[in-house]
Amino acid sequence: MLFAWIVPAAIWLLVHCTAEACSKGNVPASKHPRGAAEICDKGTMTANTTHVQPGTSITLSCQLKPLQSTEQCNIAIFFNSSKLINSSHSSSVSTGFLVRTYGKHTFTCKIVCVHKRRLICGIEIESGNPPDEPKNVSCIQYGTDGHPTCTWDKGRLTYINTTYVMQLSNGTDVLCVSEESLNKKFGSLALSKLNFDSTYTVVVAASNELGSAFSQPLVFMLIDIVKPHPPNFLVEFENSSATNCTFFWHNEAQAQHWRLRYRPLTRHTWSTVESLNSEKCSLYGLEPHTAYEFQVSCKIHPERGLWSNWRSYQTRTPEAVPTGLLDVWYRQQDVDSQQQNISLFWKALSRSEARGRILRYTVTFKALGPRSPPAGEAHITTQTSLTRVVPRVGYKITVTAENSRGRSPPASIVTDLDTQALPPPRKVSAVAMGNGSILVSWEAPVASAASLSGYVVEWADTPRSPHPPPCPAWVKLPASNLSTVIAEHIKDNVCYQISVFALYRDRAGQAASVRGYSRAKAPSAGPRTYTTPWADGILVSWEAIPAPQQRGCITGYRIYLQKNDGQAAPQVYAVSNASAPRSLHIAELQPGQPYTLWMTASTAAGEGPWGNTQLLCLESAGHWMAAVLTCSFLIILACMCYIPPARKLLYSLLSVLVPQWQSKAIPDPANATWAKNYLSMKAELSVPPSLFLHSAGSFEEPETTQVEETLVKAEAPALRDKLLLGSGGNGDWPPATGPGQEEPGYKALPSPADGEVYEQQLPDLYKRIGVEEHMQTVSEYITNPVTDTAATRPPPATGATGLPELECSPLAGFPTTFLTPILSCEGNLTLDTVKINCSSFTM
Repeated sequence: MLFAWIVPAAIWLLVHCTAEACSKGNVPASKHPRGAAEICDKGTMTANTTHVQPGTSITLSCQLKPLQSTEQCNIAIFFNSSKLINSSHSSSVSTGFLVRTYGKHTFTCKIVCVHKRRLICGIEIESGNPPDEPKNVSCIQYGTDGHPTCTWDKGRLTYINTTYVMQLSNGTDVLCVSEESLNKKFGSLALSKLNFDSTYTVVVAASNELGSAFSQPLVFMLIDIVKPHPPNFLVEFENSSATNCTFFWHNEAQAQHWRLRYRPLTRHTWSTVESLNSEKCSLYGLEPHTAYEFQVSCKIHPERGLWSNWRSYQTRTPEAVPTGLLDVWYRQQDVDSQQQNISLFWKALSRSEARGRILRYTVTFKALGPRSPPAGEAHITTQTSLTRVVPRVGYKITVTAENSRGRSPPASIVTDLDTQALPPPRKVSAVAMGNGSILVSWEAPVASAASLSGYVVEWADTPRSPHPPPCPAWVKLPASNLSTVIAEHIKDNVCYQISVFALYRDRAGQAASVRGYSRAKAPSAGPRTYTTPWADGILVSWEAIPAPQQRGCITGYRIYLQKNDGQAAPQVYAVSNASAPRSLHIAELQPGQPYTLWMTASTAAGEGPWGNTQLLCLESAGHWMAAVLTCSFLIILACMCYIPPARKLLYSLLSVLVPQWQSKAIPDPANATWAKNYLSMKAELSVPPSLFLHSAGSFEEPETTQVEETLVKAEAPALRDKLLLGSGGNGDWPPATGPGQEEPGYKALPSPADGEVYEQQLPDLYKRIGVEEHMQTVSEYITNPVTDTAATRPPPATGATGLPELECSPLAGFPTTFLTPILSCEGNLTLDTVKINCSSFTM
């Protein structure tokens, strides 16, 4: 107990004795506040003190010397520009002043006259703090050949001039050194060179006009304050192992202790190795192909002294053989009955698993079967996917990764054509978790003969990717997991198609799928609809909403149908299955009633806005049925006319249905008496036709004038009639002109004396025979069904007498048109030798 207070007392005594010794030289002694006076030519100004602390009152006085002026003036004391006190006709004045702020304060004494002021004298007062005790005194020397430097904290600001002196003692001598630094918070002072054998004591003394203070003594030896320079070192890795290395370093001769720390550049925590007494160190278990930072430090004495700063060195460890197993997944699609397309995908190994830069991947296809080659077919790629068209059999596929030191263990997967015996997981569900994550859960599949080895959860952005993406997202899980949270590539307001597969000894079974989302909003647009009449209603179809506007998984649609009378609420047709075909039949609509139709889509967050609006109105049933029947009849009739047997049957049917008068045979104009008289008189008559017409009443029998007939062929006539004339005809009609045969030109009828049977195309105009005198119109006409009013035909020449009668099939009908006769003559018309072939008349 005695020693506990004797040692501090001795140190205190040493410090104060040293302070007294230094005070005679460089260290100023402690000062007490004292009065001050400023003597000027015209007077004297005094203050009881010149340095005070804030909150202290001072006394100021001013004494004026005798003046020769008779002017009446006063004496006043001013602080800055403010008057403190004024005397009345006196030569002195005195007042008190409370100092409240830090810094320098100036007071003046002036003579105040009527029209002017004159300065007599002035004085300055400083306000501040006495110095605090210097703290945190420390000394350090960089390297064994340097000079010590000591530093300390000055404490609070003094605001007035303060002197700091360091007192250095080795037990026999005391050295006082004044600080030259202008830093107001920290003090610093460089000392002369010290030796390693002495013990030194350092005290920092601070003093100003308001007081003084001393720091606690700092006792040290030079070995305690020397900080060596950082050592230089070298790192060497073993050739046989990339995880082991050796350090070599060297430093000043007196350094006897080292320490080492290291870390991968991707981490913030250090691994430290200390208490190294040699200049060599080996490390084991480093990560291959990893960038490391190594740092080494040293000090002179194992138990005393300061550690040097860290010397840093960065390098990358060599590569090693990959140890990770690739995560492989595949998709299988049949090309035809003999070939299939297999797309393989795998995830790149992590840095710790790859243990180097992966140069290539090797993919081996080994067909499953007794006749398959044992080696299989190998493919090399630098990508993380491979697609091949191979025969349609099962395969065992292995994938390995390779770097400069070797290959990873092979990852295998088996493709199976028949997955019926590999049941899917049950009750798959997806729950939105928000923040870009979805919880997927399921139950184990039903019992199977194959052992269950795990699960694969696969997901894809279905709205944005109508076809499978080039590289799907998936995760493999052990058989004990029945749920997982997927967050890779998951975005809010997007619908994902999620499939869960069960793995049976590396074989993927059937998939169970569900749609899911992380977070959803109501759709920002409605579906675009199309309507088509269908039976007694309409068929409504619609397009899918664009993916950015769906904003989640579509849970259903609503179709609104409202009558335009505005009285009834719209009928709502809900389509709850969003994956069903996008169409709906709405039946039992009222014909002739206008409707308005629109449609909306919904997600779990709510219903979206309308899509486009459709205005509907169904036609009445009678109009629709008439149109359908008419079209059907015309189609059937066209088909029957195109087929010869059907056309013949149609003609027979029409011959029964037409009126009876149409069945009568048409008389042959060749048997007419007028025709016979015309032939007998043909050679005798030479009177022009004009004379015969104008003098018809001057003879009993009209003169016959030979008329040459010129027939013009109509362009593309729709119907053509054939007239067969001749002597001794048997009633048979010549065959019709076949397709592709050229129609013969029209010629004048030959003379009946030739006795030949000929065929003549009837003219397109009506044929007339005039028998009345004085241009009387004959009431009987024979017409051609083809009407061509653009050309005028002369009457045909008569045929030979005594021609047999020709039978004719009934015609559909002849329109009757009365035309002005061109030729008229007296007598009666007898039709007993004229026969017309009507086979060219078509219905």
